[in-house]
Amino acid sequence: MKPPVPTQASATSRNVSEIVPDVTALKALAHPVRLRMLGMLRIDGPATATQLAARLGLNSGATSYHLRQLAQYGFIEDAPATSRRDRWWKASHEITSVRPAESEGEAFDMDVAFAQAILSQQVGQMQKAAEEYAELPLEWRKASTASDIVIPLTAEKAEALTRRLNEFLMEAMREAPALGEPLPADTVPFTVMLHAFPYPGRLPHGEEESEP
Repeated sequence: MKPPVPTQASATSRNVSEIVPDVTALKALAHPVRLRMLGMLRIDGPATATQLAARLGLNSGATSYHLRQLAQYGFIEDAPATSRRDRWWKASHEITSVRPAESEGEAFDMDVAFAQAILSQQVGQMQKAAEEYAELPLEWRKASTASDIVIPLTAEKAEALTRRLNEFLMEAMREAPALGEPLPADTVPFTVMLHAFPYPGRLPHGEEESEP
């Protein structure tokens, strides 16, 4: 997720915690299993390695290793446990913000790799959503959309637009219940995936940039 820009919160809104990982932490997170684990802990709340292993189809040893990696870089932390037998984990933040790298190098390479890892996960989620769409209650089908809007813009105006969209989404998030906590009976986690990019093939890229 690209970084939202903080705006002044209303009197009834809450703070939304976020983490801005450095290159090393981002490299640890850009693993499909860890991305799924972090998402589960954020959306569904605290869990044990055994519970996550069952949901992911992994053994508890592999799950524990991935959880330790997430904890090492500050993505998750210990959660209060009801017994000494099981170790419970919870997400430390609700969102991950990634600052675009400004020049080539390790940070740029990791930025690109992380974007690809996130995209792969999102494609899977969108496919599952499409498969479930026909069976959704009417009110949730009305709330869902698969829009594709192309607008001629300069780079500056495009950045301003994505910034405004992120601000709007963050405002909605601040006014909603926190992720991972019990929700009212009529409320479920609602996913908004924001992809904004120049229409493919319309800008020089790669080797084309060096052509005279």
